[in-house]
Amino acid sequence: MNEYLPFLSGLLKDTLSGIPYILPEIVLVLTFLVVIVADLFLQGKRSSAAFWLSITGIIISVFFSFKQIEAGADVRLLFFENIQLDQVAVSFKFIFAFVVLLFALFIRYDRNLQSHAKGVGDLYMLLPAVLLGLNLMAMSTSLLMIYISIEMVSIGSYLMVGYVSAGNRQTEASMKYALFGSACSAIMLYGISLLYGFTGTINISDPDFIVHLGEIPEPATALAIILTMVGIGFKLSFVPLHFWSPDVYEGAPTPVTAFLSTAPKIAGFAILVRFLFPFYDQQSQTKEVFDFETTFAVVAIITMIVGNFAALWQNNIKRMLAYSSIGHTGFALMAVVSNSDYGVQSLVFYFSIYAIMNMAAFMLAGRIERQTAATEVDDYKGLGSVLKAEMVCFVVILISLTGLPPTAGFLAKLYVFSAAFEKYTSSGSIWMVALLITGALTTVVSLFYYLKIPLNAYLRKSANPYNIENAKDPLIFIIAILTFCVILFGIFPSLISW
Repeated sequence: MNEYLPFLSGLLKDTLSGIPYILPEIVLVLTFLVVIVADLFLQGKRSSAAFWLSITGIIISVFFSFKQIEAGADVRLLFFENIQLDQVAVSFKFIFAFVVLLFALFIRYDRNLQSHAKGVGDLYMLLPAVLLGLNLMAMSTSLLMIYISIEMVSIGSYLMVGYVSAGNRQTEASMKYALFGSACSAIMLYGISLLYGFTGTINISDPDFIVHLGEIPEPATALAIILTMVGIGFKLSFVPLHFWSPDVYEGAPTPVTAFLSTAPKIAGFAILVRFLFPFYDQQSQTKEVFDFETTFAVVAIITMIVGNFAALWQNNIKRMLAYSSIGHTGFALMAVVSNSDYGVQSLVFYFSIYAIMNMAAFMLAGRIERQTAATEVDDYKGLGSVLKAEMVCFVVILISLTGLPPTAGFLAKLYVFSAAFEKYTSSGSIWMVALLITGALTTVVSLFYYLKIPLNAYLRKSANPYNIENAKDPLIFIIAILTFCVILFGIFPSLISW
């Protein structure tokens, strides 16, 4: 023990010096603890105290994140190089906070969750905890922190899916999600252990990490990296790690499905970008230890094809949107493969818009289901003349998801296409050509299943009259704001300047 004493002062100094840079995360920890106590002693029918405390804590954490931008966007390695604070991390943190705030409002105004016997206090309690894990995913620069942050989000997600399970379908979704996630986590941990054994360090930002990997036989290195990618791929739900998502998205409560298809997926891309940074930065100095371009190009192409063509055959709205999100994962991988600063910028912009579109789409699906019990595409027949505001918003959101002008979805896809084309012009890679062609073709395919909803709503009549309950619901105003933002950012994209 005595031999470690000379190092304690340095370790303590490094720890204390990093605390000012994680104030948003400290606020989330405190919020989590306060919400637990508040929900124990201030229980109400709708857990109002837990809701407002969670919202307040998240907003305060966002305020401190803005302060980090004002202080400068310098790259800072904190806590013995386990986390890295930079402009990319802060940008993703804003997106996560935005999604979690929308999720909280979705829970607040979802009648099915509010009327559940368990209440929603525990769901509000999970919000700051999951947001903390999401933030850490965006900042992780060590193998250990990558694993811990992914597990923080995964455990919270398991609880969300199974918390209000009221039938066999939801119970099955919860069990499938937890079992598949646990298996992927174990595989990833084994891959991480191999990487640590090969390099002698858990810090991927350490130059020796890449150097030592280059000294290992290529098959062994490839095996370790692929196993590690399994855990990240579970969050991204790209092919072939997508099997869980359609069943889980369909079986989980709609607010939970909206969250799972948005925030953890975006966080998965954040941690993927963070994991690939050292390989790309030092690729010119050492031999290529793994062919990431070919691997992710193939995965992206297959994921776009499977996600979009499988969505064509779906009749259930949530299941269709699930396969749609898989297709979006494949498309976003184009920006990762482009391996450039512009590619990362286009990825951040793409997910800023995707967060708005996807949350709005599920909010609309949930609201229409509550009003009409419509869960299938065929159930939407004639709804255009009954739910006028909802269907107009839905059409705009679906057009944006497809990637048509003048919506923000068009610009988001255009930026990703531009990053891929820029990579092609500089490298002449045949894989970038394949990605561009596949992305364009699958975008056309997505038009067919997205427009099935307005086709039924406006051009087909229902055999049975709808008994619509026109109760006042603040959720429609939130949906309207999100729809307006989709159009606004499509015309003025500079308003999103991460």
